[in-house]
Amino acid sequence: MDSFFKKDKSPTPGPASPTGKDKSPTPGPASPTGKDKSPTPGPASPTGKDKSPTPGPASPTGKKSPTPVPTSPVHNEPSEPVALMAGSHWGQQEVVDEDNDSTLGVDVESSTASIASSILHYRNVLGRTYHSDSVTNGEYWGPNDAKANELLDIMHAAMVMMFDGKLYTSPLNDKEIKNAIDIGTGTGVWAIDFADDHPNCNVIGTDISPIQPSWVPPNASFEINDASREWTYHENHFDFIHIRWLTGVIKDWDSLYQEAYRCCKPGGWIEHLDTDADFLCYDETMPNDSAMAQWGPIWREVGRKTGLNVTVVSSGTMEDGMRKAGFTNITCEDHYAPLAPWSDDPKLKQVGLYQSAALTHDIEGFLVYFMPNYLGWTPKEIANYAATIRKEFREAKIHSVVKWHVVRAQKPLDA
Repeated sequence: MDSFFKKDKSPTPGPASPTGKDKSPTPGPASPTGKDKSPTPGPASPTGKDKSPTPGPASPTGKKSPTPVPTSPVHNEPSEPVALMAGSHWGQQEVVDEDNDSTLGVDVESSTASIASSILHYRNVLGRTYHSDSVTNGEYWGPNDAKANELLDIMHAAMVMMFDGKLYTSPLNDKEIKNAIDIGTGTGVWAIDFADDHPNCNVIGTDISPIQPSWVPPNASFEINDASREWTYHENHFDFIHIRWLTGVIKDWDSLYQEAYRCCKPGGWIEHLDTDADFLCYDETMPNDSAMAQWGPIWREVGRKTGLNVTVVSSGTMEDGMRKAGFTNITCEDHYAPLAPWSDDPKLKQVGLYQSAALTHDIEGFLVYFMPNYLGWTPKEIANYAATIRKEFREAKIHSVVKWHVVRAQKPLDA
């Protein structure tokens, strides 16, 4: 099956991006930073001026992609998108959920010592806890309880494995980098690992929930901030801005990239790794009426009704937003990874195992907020759909993959 995997790199910074053929995976609860309220667009970004590209180090797109792209010779892209099936389709089925508690989770602290007690007043929806309304005026759909946090940590391990142990792909000067920020840090594991690797760099992780541990490296800290609002940091401050898995979270990406540009130091880098809210299959093993095939239609309907961007990759949002904000030296590449351990390649099989473990551990975390509120699904319909897709993950008969899209860009030295 892996004979059709090959490398796919997109170093050209053109704004064009696949508009409907390439679809990617789960929306990004990975870091609860985005809110329903769009940030104020702030002052115009310096994109109207032609800035000379910074003659800094070239982005490492010439290196071989660690996770090659599946291009199946039997791939037959449907001429029409898969239609959304009603929740009643799942409610009418008799499904036995064989889910067992995962042992892959970690012991996550509930808060940091510096967080005000009002932030700890979590909302409760269908038995799941969510961020405090005191942090932001909008809504964020990802839970912040232990089960959701364990999913984030397992996905972090999968992503690091996908990149062969690397936390980033930007050409950073490790000896000169002094300030870095992780937007939507979630449990903070990326920020902690980055701080360990860069002991002379001050690393900040931001989120809307205080779910990070209190035991952290001396050069790491966490702050409760809504990234969709105006950032509170000084201009020209950060050497590196890191964003990961926030699809379906931010409404106004242009404003977020403008804030990132303002706070980025001239010559500094921004890196954004994300996906669309969809699953891909290249060998016709994913029937249209399968729960996996329905994942994309479900989230596109959610995006239509909420205004959330669930297609940050195929819409070209990432490259276009960075370019409009003023960033240059924009490069990108795609990394495809299995969603279950069906691959014959040892590394891809392991990545698939981790991603499957994460999603089966808390697939409900993606469903319980939007499904009843925007699609009108009943608790039974949600439970049956969750049980069905969990079964599909574990059986690994459907050769579904995730397309992770990474975009790097640099702020010009003369900015």
